[in-house]
Amino acid sequence: MEVNDRLFGVPMNGPLVHQALVMYELNKRQGTHSTKTKADVSGGGRKPWPQKHTGRARQGSNRSPQWRHGGVVFGPHPRSYRKDMPKRMRHSALRCVLSDKLRQDRLFLVDALPVEAPSTKTMIAVLANLGVDTSTLIVTAESDHNLVLSAHNLKKVWTLPVSLINAEQLLKRDSLIMTVDAVRKAEELWAQETPRRARLGQISEVSE
Repeated sequence: MEVNDRLFGVPMNGPLVHQALVMYELNKRQGTHSTKTKADVSGGGRKPWPQKHTGRARQGSNRSPQWRHGGVVFGPHPRSYRKDMPKRMRHSALRCVLSDKLRQDRLFLVDALPVEAPSTKTMIAVLANLGVDTSTLIVTAESDHNLVLSAHNLKKVWTLPVSLINAEQLLKRDSLIMTVDAVRKAEELWAQETPRRARLGQISEVSE
């Protein structure tokens, strides 16, 4: 089967793919972790003992960080880990990973997946016929309910429609199984983008 070189013939750009992976991982973090400081911990209103003449170190509150049940120093507080990345760069990272899967012979192309009803046994047979025994991502053109249920009980097997895949989803799995319809739709989504330099060149010619 012939595929578009703009999608499956892109050289690997390691720094770009790494930047995309970091963005996807950071955007998963909720940032709701929180600790209480000395001012937030309940209690500690009374001075534990007099300032002088006790032979012990002076203390102003039994909720100071050095005390048991005291506040936490420099602890985490709610924050946003959100990181943005231009759409053009995200799509470029996806093309790099797709091309790398093809170069490493980890991309399996099938006409269709014969799953007419939810059946884990059928999915196991399909993977065995393809020789896939590692973690894999099955990509279809549209969401297939029977396919999702068939692969649900299998470890290290995930299913996604082609419109939802990204560089992180591909990097986490060793192999990739795509249907012909999914490949054609992927080419429509990400292989038709015009490079920025070519687009600027067209604009300059029109202006002249």
